[in-house]
Amino acid sequence: EVQLVESGGGLVQAGGSLRLSCTASRLIFDDYAIGWFRQAPGKEREWVSCLSYSDGSAYYLDSVKGRFTISNDNAKNTVYLQMDSLKPEDTAVYYCAVELFCSGYGCCPELRDYIGKGTLVTVAS
Repeated sequence: EVQLVESGGGLVQAGGSLRLSCTASRLIFDDYAIGWFRQAPGKEREWVSCLSYSDGSAYYLDSVKGRFTISNDNAKNTVYLQMDSLKPEDTAVYYCAVELFCSGYGCCPELRDYIGKGTLVTVAS
């Protein structure tokens, strides 16, 4: 079974940066989408960014475009989310997730085949 382990969350001041990492094990497929969604207390889950493994296309939620960057290191089986210019409204638990046999923008809201345990990001004003 695929396992996803996130790291890199923490407390940061508004305007600061964090880099989240997600290391995947046993992800042997070559057609999937991998990315991040977040969930703040009392709010619904919100996808943030995802990457189509088949063609490398990256997609972002409008509110994070220009501030967040998703990337991957295939040799390390790791996906990163570089978050710059953080805002208090970015505060949430961030989850790494995979949707198998999926490529393209439509996969991003549907990342749920495998989900990590999450890492907390707190942005202080």
